Amino acid sequence: MLIIDSLLEADEVQSYRQILATLPWQDGSKTAMGMAAAVKRNAQADTNDATLRQLANRLLARLGETKELVSAALPLHIFPPCFNRYQDQDEYGWHVDAAIMRLPNSHQVMRSDLSMTVFLSEPEEYDGGELLITTEFGELPVKLPAGHAVLYPSSSVHKVCAVTKGTRFAAITWLQSMIADHSLRQTLQQLDQTIQSLMVNQRANRQELDQLHNVYHNLVRQFSQL
Repeated sequence: MLIIDSLLEADEVQSYRQILATLPWQDGSKTAMGMAAAVKRNAQADTNDATLRQLANRLLARLGETKELVSAALPLHIFPPCFNRYQDQDEYGWHVDAAIMRLPNSHQVMRSDLSMTVFLSEPEEYDGGELLITTEFGELPVKLPAGHAVLYPSSSVHKVCAVTKGTRFAAITWLQSMIADHSLRQTLQQLDQTIQSLMVNQRANRQELDQLHNVYHNLVRQFSQL
């Protein structure tokens, strides 16, 4: 699991919220598949709206240029972000995200390796609404400041707790990694972060740094699935 601080700055969050206030919304349960539809109660911005698609592409571009995210996910495909709203006891009960997703307006499918939520409301704007994720250490509640994001395995069973007061806005998306194996992906992230740290260390030996860089890219080359 990875928390990304300030993926969006405060002025960007405000811009997103202003645009979302003008968009049409639909019953979120209609966008869920299988058993998830029975436990999903929220509203989702209409993905057919041209303004919404522009907003989604804007966020998609930000994700692609966020080094911390790229290092952790090594994304091959990113599903166009969806925007949801929870209020008046809305919730999304326990569920697991679909393993295979069809990219909108395409015959192409992707595997969901990682799920991501970008919070667009401040925690004090609503009561409840925690993203609750099951981990090997138990259930982990996540409720982050606006503009912050959480990345977690799509294989995790998770829920959005009922919003009992106020309104919770968020963007969600899914990523297929070039590296399917979760443990290997974590190891590559650790190696990449070590390289990035050494690159700004003036005492680092350039030849040794080049060797680490070579090892990293050869591992990606060997195990990536494109």
